[in-house]
Amino acid sequence: MKHAIIIRRGSLADTRNACDLLNKIIQIGGTTAINVALSRDEFTDWAHGEGCVWHIAERDDGTLLGFQWIGPWEGLDADTIEIATFVRAGQTGQGIGSKLFEVTKSAARAMNQNWIEAEIRSDNEGGLIYYQSIGFRGNTKRKGKLTDGTPIEKTVKIYDLS
Repeated sequence: MKHAIIIRRGSLADTRNACDLLNKIIQIGGTTAINVALSRDEFTDWAHGEGCVWHIAERDDGTLLGFQWIGPWEGLDADTIEIATFVRAGQTGQGIGSKLFEVTKSAARAMNQNWIEAEIRSDNEGGLIYYQSIGFRGNTKRKGKLTDGTPIEKTVKIYDLS
């Protein structure tokens, strides 16, 4: 039986499942600069912070498939927001991120933003391909760190909302 994918705004009620999904991705490693599991309080502070919006993708049976977050980020201009996308392990390549981004673009425009910035680990080939495929451009390199302080290289891509 094929399940429909539903995209909706994330809420406090989604926090536990989304945090668990993210922590599983962190545990697997290699795709996110977050490499220390988040507590539910840390996740809530991030996902529900001031100026932040997030959407979830779920099957019609309620299974969480992924989520996408946008919000202000240190060092960005007032007309630019950061994006983060997380899809359940084993579910990538099925269009979940693209469906989330359609809703995210509308939310960013409603927030009067001009640009969305994605900062991707340079060794995350899947993430680089994903953001390129949905229209992000650029390949600026930036030194970064994992949450435990390990140095890494990041690639910055920008999406023009105009």
